[in-house]
Formats: sequence, C-alpha cells, structure tokens
Amino acid sequence: MAEPAARRCCLGWDFSTQQVKVVAVDAELNVFYEDSVHFDRDLLEFGTQGGVHVHEDGLTVTSPVLMWVQALDIILEKMKASGFDFSQVLALSGAGQQHGSVYWKAGASRVLTSLSPDLLLHEQLQACFSITDCPVWMDSSTTAQCRQLEAAVGGAQALSGLTGSRAYERFTGNQIAKIYQQKPEAYSHTERISLVSSFAASLFLGSYSPIDHSDGSGMNLLRIQDKVWSQACLAACAPHLEEKLGPAVPSCSVVGSISSYYVRRYGFSSGCKVVAFTGDNPASLAGMRLEEGDIAVSLGTSDTLFLWLQEPTPALEGHIFCSPVDPQHYMALLCFKNGSLMREKIRDESASRSWGEFSKALQSTEMGNGGNLGFYFDVMEITPEIIGRHRFTAENREVSAFPGDVEIRALIEGQFMAKKIHAEGLGYRVMPKTKILATGGASHNRDILQVLADVFGAPVYVIDTTNSACVGSAYRAFHGLAAGTGMPFSEVVKLAPNPRLAATPTLGASQIYEALLQRYAKLEQRILTQTREPPERIPQAQAH
Repeated sequence: MAEPAARRCCLGWDFSTQQVKVVAVDAELNVFYEDSVHFDRDLLEFGTQGGVHVHEDGLTVTSPVLMWVQALDIILEKMKASGFDFSQVLALSGAGQQHGSVYWKAGASRVLTSLSPDLLLHEQLQACFSITDCPVWMDSSTTAQCRQLEAAVGGAQALSGLTGSRAYERFTGNQIAKIYQQKPEAYSHTERISLVSSFAASLFLGSYSPIDHSDGSGMNLLRIQDKVWSQACLAACAPHLEEKLGPAVPSCSVVGSISSYYVRRYGFSSGCKVVAFTGDNPASLAGMRLEEGDIAVSLGTSDTLFLWLQEPTPALEGHIFCSPVDPQHYMALLCFKNGSLMREKIRDESASRSWGEFSKALQSTEMGNGGNLGFYFDVMEITPEIIGRHRFTAENREVSAFPGDVEIRALIEGQFMAKKIHAEGLGYRVMPKTKILATGGASHNRDILQVLADVFGAPVYVIDTTNSACVGSAYRAFHGLAAGTGMPFSEVVKLAPNPRLAATPTLGASQIYEALLQRYAKLEQRILTQTREPPERIPQAQAH
C-alpha cells in the first residue's frame, strides 16, 4: 500500500490487546499506509488467546512482553519489504492498552542504548525484563491491594479525588503492589516500570521514555490536579517506586529523537521525533477529534462514554484522566455493561427480532414515553451497580411489563438518560457548541440516534473510528511537532475528514427530558437502596 512518491508523514502505532497496528498519515491527514500483526495468528509460539494468558485462578491475566517486541520487529520488516520510505517520517507516536505494565531488569537501559542494527529487537532484549509475563487491563486479581490503597489514603472517594478513580483491580498501582508483595525479588531487580505505552515509546527511543500524564492517570498513582506522583499512593503500593517510574510528562511532549538503531536498520531520518505515547482510550479521543464540550458515545457490546471536561468532579464511578491533547483540560470515561446485547434482547422480545420494527416503535411513540421509565440490566451494571429490569409508570408505580413499543422506547431513553446523569456527576455539562459523536453498531440506527440527540439536547454526528487509536496517535505526532509553537490540537487536525450530521434535537425535547431526568435519577437511587446491601466490590474489567 505504500506509494512510490515521497510523502512526508507521521506514523501512529497501537499496541493493543490483540495486535500491533501502524498507520502512516500524510501532511493532508490522509491515511496512506496501514499494517498489523495479530498475536494469536502471527505469533503462535506465545500461545495466547485473544492476545493474553488467562491463569488458572480465572482472575490473573497477563501477556508476554517479548511477544510485543517481536510483533514490532515483524511489522517493521513488512514495511521495509513493501518499500515504505522511512526517511520521510517526521515523527511518530503511539498508544498502548491502558493499565498494563512492563518491568525492565537492572542493566536493560544499557542494552537499549547500544542496539545492533544487524539483529532484530527481540533477539537483543531477551534478558531485559524481570517479569516476562506482564499484567494487563483484563486482570482482576488485586482486590486486596485495592482495599489497602483506599485505606491508606482515607477511602475510595479520597483516592478518586486524588487520582481520578477509586481503586480498580486493573489499575497499575495495584498491580505493582501485588508484584512487590508476591515477587519481591523480581521487584527489587527492576530498574524501571513502564506502562505499555511508555514501553513501546522506549523501544523507539533506545532509552526509557517517560509516562505521559493522560495514560499515567490510569494508575491510581498520579495526582490529576497538579500532575505529579502522589507520595501517599506510591508509599502504599511499593518502596522506591518513584525512582522506578521516573517523572511523568505532558502528553504532547517530544520525548526525544528516534534511536540510531532505526536509522541504520530501516533508513529513518535521524531527525525523526518520538512524541510521548499514551493510552488507547486517550488516543481514540484524539482520533475522534473531540473538542471542548464534546462527548463521544461508543455503542458496542458495552457502551462507553468519552467526555471532554474542564473542571472534573471525581466520583466513585467512572474515570477521569488528564486530556491527551490539552494540558489544561481533562477527559472522563464511563463504561456501561448493558449495551448492544441488551438492545438486541429487547428487539427480539418486543420487535419480532427486527431492527425495522424496533425503529417503527421509536417513531410511533412520543418523546418522554408518556412518563413511563425503564431500567434494563440483565447483567450486573457498573454504572450504577444494579441488576434486573425495573419499569415505572408516570405515577412512579413499579409494573412487571410494558406494551412492546413502550418497552423499546423505555429501554433507549433509559440508556441515554443514565449516560447523561452519570456524565453530569463527573462534571460534564452540555454547551451550546457541544457535538455528540456516535460510534459502534447502534450508531447506524438513525432512530436510536434521534433519541440520543433529544435526551442530551445536542446534535449527533457519526464518525468512522476504524483505527481511531492509531490515527489519533499519528495526529498526536503532528501535534507534538507543533506543540512548541502553542498551536492547539484542533488547529493541527482541521484538515481531517469531518464527521457526518445524523440527528438534531427535536423542538421541545429539552423541556420534556429535564423533568424526566430528575425522576430517573431519583428512581435509580430508590432501586439501589431497595435491591442490595452494600455490595462486596466486584472486580471489573473495562472494554478495550
């Protein structure tokens, strides 16, 4: 796919759970090259399923670090064989699956700085890691460490106020604490701990890359307000941790020039810059080009909300990260487990398994559904922690069933009202210039998007997010080159393809939903208090 004519470009990398991908984006922001290496298919010797090893306890989930290194070797060799002109690459950046961690053994930095261009990376880095199978975001084995961390700083809300999230099993600080407690020798032989993102950047730099503020926000260790490590959190996790992590840097930082290894082996220019790598979710926010006040709704197996925040209010639910594209602002992430599978179930039960009939039901029922509200959680929800189906009439009387068309509207309105209420709980506010970017399977259904526009009171656009973390990384590389000039990210990406308008709010929608949202929030609290005692914390993985 590479083109013979020289094209100045930036590369965007994505070290995700199941594969390593790369895109090349030219100065007009066109993607003109892409490639990938799939771990299960292309690196069979590591024996992964879905890119990971699930251990016997069902809770511990790891990935072999040398598999990631070898995947980079394979993809670079493929690019070289295709005739890709590396000399035209101005800068590169990338993304890593969030929360995963890599443990460099004492002496590894010397190997990194003296790589031989005659050998592949994985041949030279074999002995550089004190932990060979790295914990990743799917791991939920650290409940005890989560409890210890929250207790050390005064509780879950106090930790969230400091770091943007309560303690989560997959968050890196808790994973580091477990390694220190269970493998103290390996921990003591570790000279640097990287996130997957900063590990990948280190491979390109030929030296340890710092962790960036945005991905660093997913560790339960970084104080998100002043963007420095929290001494209390570090002390609660493991000794000497600050020196093993190194300083954190703004996400748009140029962390150095590419290692001479790549200049000599692949023909990169020695002036090619490496811009700090970040997490896959922050990189996707960059790829979707969210701006102040915008919100992205990914309507997939689980529904995920990406929010752009000015003044966050950290809560016991959701996650707040430093923004990957604006050092003054923040992003938030909210995950809802009952997404497309719940929509498909109600379609099957109430619309004869037909999306056409489902859409007709939304068209034939009025905004606000005559005051009927529904909560549909067939699996234990994350936000809020509720399970079961609960239906209420306009008089707040709980009933066991709705007519089919009322059921369908109650589901879709309820799903979007929950998203708006919990987004506002983290400090989000719809602004006059707010855009909602919808992605995922349900974003193809115009009637569902109309309800989204009506509930939020903002226009809904659809956007192609294939490779959004990769493309976002290439955009961030361009931004890193321009960041010294103070140019905002939105200016750097103004040539990128625009999202397509799909729905605008119906006249009068805001008045109808304002009252309904208040009722929905009160009923949610009522269900919470009725349906459960304070729960045991449920280890939760997040969709990536």
